[in-house]
Amino acid sequence: MSDPLFVPEEFAVPDGLTAEEFRLEPLGPQHNAADYAAWTSSIGHIKATPGFGTGWPHEMSLADNRRDLERHARDFAERRGFTYTVLSTSTGEVIGCVYIYPLRGGSPGDPSAGEQRADVSSWVRADHAALDPVLYHAVRAWLERDWPFHSIEYAPRA
Repeated sequence: MSDPLFVPEEFAVPDGLTAEEFRLEPLGPQHNAADYAAWTSSIGHIKATPGFGTGWPHEMSLADNRRDLERHARDFAERRGFTYTVLSTSTGEVIGCVYIYPLRGGSPGDPSAGEQRADVSSWVRADHAALDPVLYHAVRAWLERDWPFHSIEYAPRA
C-alpha cells in the first residue's frame, strides 16, 4: 500500500508567492550555494526561531546541503512535502526558507475527506530578522487561502 497523499491529486500546487519584500519559489539544487551561505551565516538565529531548536540546522558540507535540497525537490515533485526558498524581491538573494510537510507524528490526513494536516516552519537570515513576522503572516494567510489544509501547525511570530 502506498503512503497517503499529502494533498489531493487534483490540487494544483502553487509555484510560489510574491509579497512586497520577498518571493517564494520551489527550493532545488540550483539554490545550493546561496542557500548554504544563508543558513550557515544564521545558525544561532534559526535555532532561536519558533519551530526549530535541537535538530536542524547542524553542521554539514556544501555537498551534503545539495543532497538535502535534492531530497526537498523530490518531495515537492512527488507531492510529499513542499519547500520554498525565500528570495529578496530587491536583490534576488536567498534570505530564508519555508517548509510545508505533513504533521509530524501522524498521518497527513485523508485528502478525499478534506483532512490534510500541515506542519509548517520557516526561517530568515539573521540580517533579515525583521522579516520573520512578515513572512509568517504572509505564508499563514497564503496557506489558509490557497491550500487545502484542514489544520496548520505553524509556530506563531510576533
